[in-house]
Amino acid sequence: MFSQGQLLFAICFLIAFVIVMIFAYRKDLAMHKIFYKGNYKVLIGFFVFIIVLFLIKIFLKR
Repeated sequence: MFSQGQLLFAICFLIAFVIVMIFAYRKDLAMHKIFYKGNYKVLIGFFVFIIVLFLIKIFLKR
């Protein structure tokens, strides 16, 4: 399916990408605390919305 060189490149790219993302996140951490405080409420709301959709699907199926 994939050659050994392609798999090696994918693994190296993934490792480098994760390292760069960690450094970028740490650099912007102070800014995230200022501009994105309270974003967990949006995440909770999203999960509640998905759960409600599944409940509607289950109850209307019966």
